[in-house]
Amino acid sequence: MKMALVSLATIFAFASFATFGYASDPSPLQDFCVAVNDTEAFVFVNGKICKNPNMVVAEDFLFRGLNKPGNTSNPLGSRVTPVTVNQLPGLNTLGISAVRIDYAPNGLNPPHTHPRATEILILLKGTLYVGFVTSNPADPALKNKLFAKYLHPGDVFVFPQGLIHFQFNVGKTNAVAFAGLSSQNPGVITIANAVFGSDPPIDPAVLTKAFQVEKDVIDYLQAQFWWNID
Repeated sequence: MKMALVSLATIFAFASFATFGYASDPSPLQDFCVAVNDTEAFVFVNGKICKNPNMVVAEDFLFRGLNKPGNTSNPLGSRVTPVTVNQLPGLNTLGISAVRIDYAPNGLNPPHTHPRATEILILLKGTLYVGFVTSNPADPALKNKLFAKYLHPGDVFVFPQGLIHFQFNVGKTNAVAFAGLSSQNPGVITIANAVFGSDPPIDPAVLTKAFQVEKDVIDYLQAQFWWNID
């Protein structure tokens, strides 16, 4: 427990340093801007509306529960427990958030991107195969490059903002990681879910052409239930 709390503090420190150099969120113009629940807002802004500072309490800056394992009983065998501005309103305008990720043996956090944040991940327990893929190279003759490593407890790996990345538990026991992200609301685009599970679905003719496969393959993929582990 103590190790987990120390590691989480370390992650927040890493992510904080990252935001000093570059962050996708604008800098705050006051000490804090505790978010008002969207259902209580009368206008929409880029971010969230500030709570009356006179009404702010310590609980607005507190989240409990990252010591509790996430439920990995799903086909992907993983679970992300987020602490973004939606769970911790005191994060509003601060340009930082965190997650806990639990992995069953063979559990996968599938290829996805965070459109608004860089992610720094530290492995607490288990063995993970992690990596990210670069954007399209300027030279069309070249391929997107994969950067990947096997992580062990205490290892840290960074996923640059917007790039497709993944984590896969290659060990025989459960794995646990914490991550800091350089946005109060990093967003998640899970590639398979977005491409094959959108609502309404993308026209199969588009996907058949894009992936150079027969239509029955696309029909099969679009008929699947695509899991969201957040």
